[in-house]
Amino acid sequence: MQRKGHSPEQVLNKLRQVEVAVAGGKSAGQAVREIGVTDHTYYRWRREYGGLNLDQAKRLKKLEKENARLKRTVADLALDKQILKEAAEGNF
Repeated sequence: MQRKGHSPEQVLNKLRQVEVAVAGGKSAGQAVREIGVTDHTYYRWRREYGGLNLDQAKRLKKLEKENARLKRTVADLALDKQILKEAAEGNF
């Protein structure tokens, strides 16, 4: 099964839809099923995006992407350093 991958705007809109439905008297489970996600996904989104506005959510995703890129760069540099260290010792 292929993952959908929702944008921060879509996530915030779906969270708002659930809030409106719950305020209208529906149970949280019913409201979550109406937006087309699982309970686990809803609660994960609520934990991650709860209380954020749209600009903050976009910035959060941008920073997460940048952080992942920087972590890969550090890992590559550490590997290069280890290879050079072993080559300098003559253990190749």
